[in-house]
Amino acid sequence: MREKKTICVYCGASPRVDDKYKRAAEETGKAIAKAGYDVVYGGGNSGLMGIIADTALKNGANVTGIIPDHLEEREIMHPDLTELHIVGSMHERKAMMANQSDVFLILPGGLGTMDEFFEILTWRQLGLHDKSIIVYNIEKYWENLKLLVQKIGNENFMKAEDHNHFSFCDELDDVINLIHQAPMSQKHISEDEI
Repeated sequence: MREKKTICVYCGASPRVDDKYKRAAEETGKAIAKAGYDVVYGGGNSGLMGIIADTALKNGANVTGIIPDHLEEREIMHPDLTELHIVGSMHERKAMMANQSDVFLILPGGLGTMDEFFEILTWRQLGLHDKSIIVYNIEKYWENLKLLVQKIGNENFMKAEDHNHFSFCDELDDVINLIHQAPMSQKHISEDEI
């Protein structure tokens, strides 16, 4: 059992994004560490992923990276993590990240980040986990996603109570407050379930 709450961070690996997202990632990594939490993420060393890892480590958090072996060359692995796990598949990576965390935090990212958000939300909807999902809507980056999810609910493709499984936050203080309020999780996701 973990002694400290661990935050699973999903975010982009592209180094080409605007500096405003890089600054926000740096502030987020620092805030998570200063609040006394650890981080688990995809193990990369570039883009917002690398910034989150670097800043959390610099401010005293343990940071665990999990990367599938087929991405070893495509994604530059972070060399200085507390732990780095190389796994056999994306499914193994996702299950391991989910099992090592208590809260899911989504920062700006691309298609992979959207995939992670929808998958972890679907797992919550299906009762495979009971963990909080927080979408940090930096500079309104996720505003269209927010509208899409509202549309899904309005058109009855999602139950009203499923909206309780996630939160959109525009401010870092609100993100940290939600992390504080989230319970430590005891539920383990089996690879057979996914």
